[in-house]
Amino acid sequence: MTPDVSVVVINWNGRDYLHACLESLVRQESVDFEVIVVDNGSRDGSQEMVQSEFVSRPGFKIQLIANEANRGFCAANNQGFAAARGRFIAILNNDTEVVPGFLAALRRVFDRAPDIGMAAAKVMVYEDPRRIDKVGHLIYPDGQNRGRGTGEIDRGQYDSMEECLWPDGCAAMYRAEMLKQIGGFDEDLFIFGDDAELGLRGRIAGWRCLYVPDAVVRHHRGGAMKTGSTGRIYLIERNRVLLAVKLFPLSLLLLNPFYFAARLLAGTFAAVGERGELIRFPGIRNKLRLAWTIIRANLAALPMIPRTLRKRHQLRSIKRLTPGEIRRLIMDNRIPVRSLVEQSN
Repeated sequence: MTPDVSVVVINWNGRDYLHACLESLVRQESVDFEVIVVDNGSRDGSQEMVQSEFVSRPGFKIQLIANEANRGFCAANNQGFAAARGRFIAILNNDTEVVPGFLAALRRVFDRAPDIGMAAAKVMVYEDPRRIDKVGHLIYPDGQNRGRGTGEIDRGQYDSMEECLWPDGCAAMYRAEMLKQIGGFDEDLFIFGDDAELGLRGRIAGWRCLYVPDAVVRHHRGGAMKTGSTGRIYLIERNRVLLAVKLFPLSLLLLNPFYFAARLLAGTFAAVGERGELIRFPGIRNKLRLAWTIIRANLAALPMIPRTLRKRHQLRSIKRLTPGEIRRLIMDNRIPVRSLVEQSN
């Protein structure tokens, strides 16, 4: 029997995280689903654990795709999408644990309208369940993006279902029909910013996204790569350039350097007040290392721009929003620069 939902979980040397994530999926009810684990060449016994503890569990439909090397988040998810049989495809980070009823809550929202292509979960910080990790996403006009509500104490301010920009890639559900139309993750990004690019591409193609407060997941922040690491910042900074080049309307793309400079200036002022990303890099030497990382990331994006521009041209066939509508969508879901620089990547 074909499952209604396929759940794709990417893993790379996260055996303990993965075990807890799969155990939380075992407890899901009221939805027919399968699980596809794509392992990116782990050497910590992750693959053996999946085979020995989950593949043989009665009633739990799971398959393991074992890559020989780390192909990255984007390529591995696309492998999972290709193997998925469900009409709806959920993705979960291996460092998440979902509450009972999570999949059913996400699945139900797609029955509301045929143009709903994405559903966003209520993601809470695992280490502090009162604190919000993200409830959908916001974007800054230089291509950087952040989770909506990140760092806030949950006081019920996000307890209503509502439209949001796109879901966070650590816990989301997509209509398979949408993915078939617009394509999967952009593999040039490898990891980070990938959910933003896919989500904005979906919105430009005319699909909507709903935030679902009943779909709660607890997330170990930085399980894939620690927050504040220069490797993480490098990929985030490089990929925000590629996202803007690929998807932003020309009127906003031309202003990108100015928004980028404003963000860097605001980040510097935040650091003076002991706030924001820079405080993770104490001392002059570490701050210079961070600055060089940002410079390298922007330089690394330059040779990738011609290929990205070709992708931009290819997207004309799926566009449903005008350049003006895309600009309004971005600006209406804009994160203030102060909030952006005071949150950590």
